[in-house]
Amino acid sequence: MKLENKTIVITGGGNGIGREMVLALLARGGRVAAVDISQPALQETARLASAQSDRLSTHVVNITDRQAVEALPEQVIAIHGSVDGIINNAGIIQPFVRLNDLDYEAIDRVMKVNLDGTLYMVKAFLPHLLRRPEAHIVNVSSMGGFLPVPGQTMYGASKAAVKLMTEGLYTELLDTNVRVTIVFPGAIGTNIAANSGVGASLAIDSKEQSSFKMLEPSKAAQIILDGMEKNKFRVLVGQDARFMDFISRLAPRRAAHLIHSQMKALLK
Repeated sequence: MKLENKTIVITGGGNGIGREMVLALLARGGRVAAVDISQPALQETARLASAQSDRLSTHVVNITDRQAVEALPEQVIAIHGSVDGIINNAGIIQPFVRLNDLDYEAIDRVMKVNLDGTLYMVKAFLPHLLRRPEAHIVNVSSMGGFLPVPGQTMYGASKAAVKLMTEGLYTELLDTNVRVTIVFPGAIGTNIAANSGVGASLAIDSKEQSSFKMLEPSKAAQIILDGMEKNKFRVLVGQDARFMDFISRLAPRRAAHLIHSQMKALLK
């Protein structure tokens, strides 16, 4: 689906990849409804997009609030006239600890934002998307959604759930006008740890960093939007995501040992 003159809703539009997708989509001639829980973050996105502000709306919404999400489609349509797609990008990580040491409050928070938030968005917008001549749903999972990352087990579980939900949605919508894409970013240079409120660095050891450099959010955004325009089923973002996807399919046990060797220094 070509994005020019299309209205796309992007969650997590106040920071990182989400903000870069907002700016890149506006540059492609699209209209954007940027959604985020942080009003200051959205204001900064709007400031950066000031040249295209007539095609941008901002919406302060907590995506774990189902009623707030259910009210969002009409708000977007009232401003832009229609909605042609959604990009479910908002997500958080867990504190970088083993499952045995992870409290239930942190588990619930990760699952609510990453899985429930994505589900609420899909359920709220899909009836409207089905009425469009063509439409698109993009759900952002993670390399951790197909690869077991120590210290991020429940984050991975939430993103694996997003993966399978999206793949199921793809099959259910094959005979409709709505295309579906699942995205697997690797290591991206964002502030996800700080924005998740976990206060932990996601940097991995120097050997791994020399092999796979973190991808710039702006580059990740372009890759995702390109995949959307090409109606791709799967989009792997970053050399690390592509490599680990290959290894995970070829030798899943080896992949698990490899990621453990690279990440174990972060576990206390």
